[in-house]
Amino acid sequence: MKKALLFIFIFFIFIGTVHAQDIKTDTGSVQKPDTVKAGIYITSIHDIDFKQKEYSINFWLWLKYKNRVFDFLQYLEIPNAKTVTKSFSTIDSSGEEIYIIMKVQCVMKDSWKIGNFPFDHQRLRLFFENSQYDATALVFVPDTAGNHYDPRFTLSGWKIDSCRLSVGKKIYETPFGDESIASGKMEYSSFRVTIAINREAGGLFWKMFLGMYIAFFIAYVCFYIHADGIDSRFGLSVGALFAVIGNKYIIDSALPESTTFTLVDTLHGITLIFILAVVTATALYMKMVKNDKAKQGHKYDMIIAQALLLLYIGLNIYFIAAAKAG
Repeated sequence: MKKALLFIFIFFIFIGTVHAQDIKTDTGSVQKPDTVKAGIYITSIHDIDFKQKEYSINFWLWLKYKNRVFDFLQYLEIPNAKTVTKSFSTIDSSGEEIYIIMKVQCVMKDSWKIGNFPFDHQRLRLFFENSQYDATALVFVPDTAGNHYDPRFTLSGWKIDSCRLSVGKKIYETPFGDESIASGKMEYSSFRVTIAINREAGGLFWKMFLGMYIAFFIAYVCFYIHADGIDSRFGLSVGALFAVIGNKYIIDSALPESTTFTLVDTLHGITLIFILAVVTATALYMKMVKNDKAKQGHKYDMIIAQALLLLYIGLNIYFIAAAKAG
């Protein structure tokens, strides 16, 4: 009798548990979010504005999903885009899956890392979300088949290393006025595209820094001017100093503002310090000449000249190599 009662008790507990699970499923509290398969094919990247931290991109975007209440034509969002233009779109809803493909042109805002400019490596990022449904109702799945960009288009001055697709969740620290959300924040599924590019900087480097190096070598030539032209040595050195400062201002005008010490700052700073060293050496040489130690002064002058030249070249090679290595 006891065994029979125990069996009946266990049976009713099992039925109650199953019924509770059915209720939860019907109300949607444990229902899995619908998936949206997303893919992209980039046709061009152009108009890279380094100063304004902008670039333009054209691409095809396609989406496949079964839930017919999703409206991506109206609620597709690209959060980091400055402007979005959909020039073409088509929908195929004849089968079990809805298939949307659209051609999009965007002007994107992004952050640049200029510490190693002009030997910099950048990452261009695109994020796609659906503003209609959060991550509890909709999640993205990347379509990784095939290539993700046209290898035939050329990005002037840059080389594309890779294009990677991924998904994640974007957390907004606000319930957007929905008082039923106790956590005070909302999560949206995000389809992410990351394009790694690096600058082809050989020619650009010499275009930007050739004036600086010429200014330094003009100051360096002062070591070989005879003591009779000591005023010329000072004049050339001071002129070279202002030339380097002017060159730095020209380069800085083409770059976004940065609070970090960049390669541009390092090379110009080294050059200014070494030109100052040339001026200091000239002053010491002039003092020795006035003290009737011209021969000894010339000897020390030549030693300082070779030491400064070797050290200057060595430091430039070191910092440039470090920037290229990233």
